[in-house]
Amino acid sequence: QLQLVESGGGLVQPGGSLRLSCAASGFTLDYYVIGWFRQAPGKEREGVSCISNSGGRINYADSVKGRFTTSRDNANNTVYLQMNSLKPEDTAIYYCAALRGRRITTFQAVCVRGEYDSDYWGQGTQVTVSS
Repeated sequence: QLQLVESGGGLVQPGGSLRLSCAASGFTLDYYVIGWFRQAPGKEREGVSCISNSGGRINYADSVKGRFTTSRDNANNTVYLQMNSLKPEDTAIYYCAALRGRRITTFQAVCVRGEYDSDYWGQGTQVTVSS
């Protein structure tokens, strides 16, 4: 079965940390740019980070810059989102997605220009930041 599976969500106090994992099964991740997204209740889905195929280039939403770090381990077919200094406004369901460029799958095309289709989405993991 071809799928992405997120894990690592939970309840954490403000200022705390969580590490999310996104593991692929049935296909290899190294072809894809990987995006992390989140959706809070009553809000639209927003992009959190975007990491290139090799992991050498990453961009982040302004709201998480300096607090979140994305990395990938292609050998283990897994991508990570390390979240530090969490705030209540980070509360959301977090999703990872394997992104394929419409013409070419590169960081520039996918993460900068937004020219992609999403082949696979994970089921999401809940992150709640509350005291």
